[in-house]
Amino acid sequence: MKIALIGYGKMGKAIEEIALQQGHEIVLKINSHNKELLTAASLRNAEVAIEFTSPESAIENIECCLQAGIPLVCGTTGWTQALSQIQARCTALQGSMVYGSNFSIGVNLFFELNTKLAALMANQSQYEVILEEIHHTQKKDAPSGTALTLAEQILANNKRKKQWVNDISDNPEDLEIISQRIDPTPGTHRVKYASVVDDIEIIHTAHNRTGFAAGAVLAAAFIKDRKGFYTMKEVLGL
Repeated sequence: MKIALIGYGKMGKAIEEIALQQGHEIVLKINSHNKELLTAASLRNAEVAIEFTSPESAIENIECCLQAGIPLVCGTTGWTQALSQIQARCTALQGSMVYGSNFSIGVNLFFELNTKLAALMANQSQYEVILEEIHHTQKKDAPSGTALTLAEQILANNKRKKQWVNDISDNPEDLEIISQRIDPTPGTHRVKYASVVDDIEIIHTAHNRTGFAAGAVLAAAFIKDRKGFYTMKEVLGL
């Protein structure tokens, strides 16, 4: 594949390393210093774009790729309040896009486990559920996109919880998400169900960025010849 990298920080460089190992070609690298080079003309050299930037620039980058007709993998989090509009835009332009709050294969399996556990615990009112996430200090959004996905899955299955909050709360209807930023942690997510007699926990701990990068390249291969809006659930056949 000929890949355009939109975002060339630590994640972009990890994706580049995996892509080159697999025999793919990086034909465009966009960072904060040359973002004016992201145009329909420059994207025409690519078969697919992979976007990991910031919440402030993601929507504009997505629009550029959709307008150019370039299949896109987007892993930027913190902008999903506009996700429904982007999905509609993708459909209107007959575009191609994979969005994921996390592209790690392990995390996406963790998502499935979280959904199943939330359903099992739905009627077990003796257990209180809490989410914890730890990332490196350069992580720009809190809670993380992964934590929000986990929270949404719990809220969909646990009717005792009405909304998430990014703090300790005295309201029993709040799902607490506790965010910590500690270097050099790539990412840890914990879902804990606690009662007076026992605790049940599921934990995913990333050791490095390789899993995220490999999943992004896998998603790029998936979307390259497809139309429509997809998630990692479809990429992995879950």
